Amino acid sequence: MSKQQPPTYGGQALIEGVMFGSKNHTVTAIRRKDDSLDYFYVPKEQKPISTKLKKIPFVRGIVALVESAGIGSRHLTFANERYDVMPGEEVEPSEEETSKLGMIIGVAAIGVLSFLFGKFVFTLVPVFLAQMLEFMAPGKTAQILLESFFKLALLLIYISLISMTPLIKRVFKYHGAEHKVINTYENGLPLTVENVQSQSRLHYRCGSSFLLFTVIVGMFIYFFVPYDPFWLRIVNRILLIPVVIGVSFEVLQFTNGLRNIPVLKYLGYPGLWLQLLTTKEPDDDQVQVAIASFNKLLEIEEQGIENVEILKSTDAVVHQNTATVN
Repeated sequence: MSKQQPPTYGGQALIEGVMFGSKNHTVTAIRRKDDSLDYFYVPKEQKPISTKLKKIPFVRGIVALVESAGIGSRHLTFANERYDVMPGEEVEPSEEETSKLGMIIGVAAIGVLSFLFGKFVFTLVPVFLAQMLEFMAPGKTAQILLESFFKLALLLIYISLISMTPLIKRVFKYHGAEHKVINTYENGLPLTVENVQSQSRLHYRCGSSFLLFTVIVGMFIYFFVPYDPFWLRIVNRILLIPVVIGVSFEVLQFTNGLRNIPVLKYLGYPGLWLQLLTTKEPDDDQVQVAIASFNKLLEIEEQGIENVEILKSTDAVVHQNTATVN
């Protein structure tokens, strides 16, 4: 009898909170202004088309990213609108202002479009920068290497600049708390603050690693497509965006599968190095929020969403988080 694979969980850092997701559910816990916790739940709808596409290598990554952008935007909106508001003072949209379906579609669309816009800028700006310096680095190989250098530099500069703001610094701490909770669960330890804090804030499946892999994978893919004329290079870069995303996703999954194998585990280290910028060591209070979010997700998976109270604006922090994960 084959051994059943344990469920895989992912997450996302938010303003004053953490979202965790499984195959069918996503849950957010945020710290409110009065130091209480508030929860938000969004189901993952298993549509037949997306379910089939997720089984196709190099295509499943694109589907997963689009889905994550849509769902993640809803959790971000929830956190942004409530973290600095006292419970009971929230301004809820009326039916006249927007329908529930319209709001969901709108927020999801914004998330997807924001991701695509950022990807276009991140892809095309380095091409123009490299072209401007063609007199110093002529030829296809030199141009692709220079383009990749600018792409990596832009990524590092962007992360470094936003990490200087107090708000993003706290988000990066919650990002570290998210990874620590996942590592605690995957190592089979009880979800206590002490255990979680003892874990690494880095994780092989992190989206930060994925971003770095798009730079590396894109560089190799560009060697196999036409380089001249310049307009064709631009067209190629645009058309290859889904290809780079799909291949990078597979590389991310591949390196995650090798993380416990000596020597081969180092293939994922470049992504972990980037996480040194996108994660920070969290405070105990932030770890408590992450634990609460993950415990709520486990509770939903065990009991079903219909049996779990999820939206509780005055749910105090439970300091004795003793859920054991085997």
